[in-house]
Amino acid sequence: MRAGARPWPGGPLDLTDVLPPEVPQAEDDEVVPRQLDAAVAAVDAPDVVFALSRHGRRTVRTGGTAPSRPVPRERLRYELGSASKTFTGLLLAHLTHTGLLSGGEPAAALLDPARRPDPARRPGEEPVTLAHLITHTSGLPALPADFFVRALPAWRTNPYARYPAERVVDAFLRHRRRHQPGTRWHYSNFGVAVLGHALAAATATPWDELLTGQVLGPLGLSGAALVPGGPATDATGHRKDGMTPVPPLAVGGFQAAGAVRATPHDLLTFLEAHLDPADRPLTGALRAVRRPVLRRGLGHRHVHTVAWFRHPTERGPMYFHGGATLGQQAFLGFRPDTGTALAALCTRRFRVRDAFVPTAYAVLAEM
Repeated sequence: MRAGARPWPGGPLDLTDVLPPEVPQAEDDEVVPRQLDAAVAAVDAPDVVFALSRHGRRTVRTGGTAPSRPVPRERLRYELGSASKTFTGLLLAHLTHTGLLSGGEPAAALLDPARRPDPARRPGEEPVTLAHLITHTSGLPALPADFFVRALPAWRTNPYARYPAERVVDAFLRHRRRHQPGTRWHYSNFGVAVLGHALAAATATPWDELLTGQVLGPLGLSGAALVPGGPATDATGHRKDGMTPVPPLAVGGFQAAGAVRATPHDLLTFLEAHLDPADRPLTGALRAVRRPVLRRGLGHRHVHTVAWFRHPTERGPMYFHGGATLGQQAFLGFRPDTGTALAALCTRRFRVRDAFVPTAYAVLAEM
């Protein structure tokens, strides 16, 4: 994003406009399963799931290097990592659409009303707002400055678990920014985690209750959760070797940035709601999160909404978001122009030249 640009020019956050989807095209029942089978085979991981919905018809293919599980792979919950941010973005859009928030609220004032003005502000500097946090334009680093020191003892198991919610908030309130909010884009788990705590404070509702009550429940995502379950419900992640299991992810104070875990069918339900928001719960928010709010990079070629990365295709925009934990990867995406949604999941930690994300991206782009 250009220096001096704003995620929402001209005032408070407005998330009410969206382009309608185009007329869907005919589905090829033979091609889809064949493409998904090829995608599953291309990913080297103990468990692989490619779940696709096209014009409301679902196709799920599974595989992997691990032996067959007692619970079928398509019925397990998978860690979404950063793809959880699509749920947080939808929640902010919903709270904005209902008029409870505008997106222009200073996060520090919500988190600690007694600390006015924001002690981290320099003269003439604008406060970090909810809009800055969700668009990664807050000026915050990817993680708090002292995160690595605290996380090091559990670096290969559960580093986020050692950084609780109160520490996330305190690190934000004490942080001295190098750049004016809204002038630079820098992907930040820290920022979205702070957003979650600010939304919880603004609504006087704990994060798990807030997201469940406002998003997961209304959309009927009964297989989604914000805390780990057991082997009967949750897939097991693995290290880069593809053989060594890792413990379930514990996110500490970073719930809004990466806590969601869900089944492939629940993820398709979530994505199908984005494809066709009409007559659904959260209709206004689902339409709003398709609206571009930020352009950055050379020629402004990178386009973002409050929840998704957006790339052009020959027939229309493609929306997507990926995520990775210490032992799993996820890719979520949808294309209104073709009526297609894809949830891809695997249980092996990301490696250099890993085939998972390119494969999932290609499947969605070609459908």
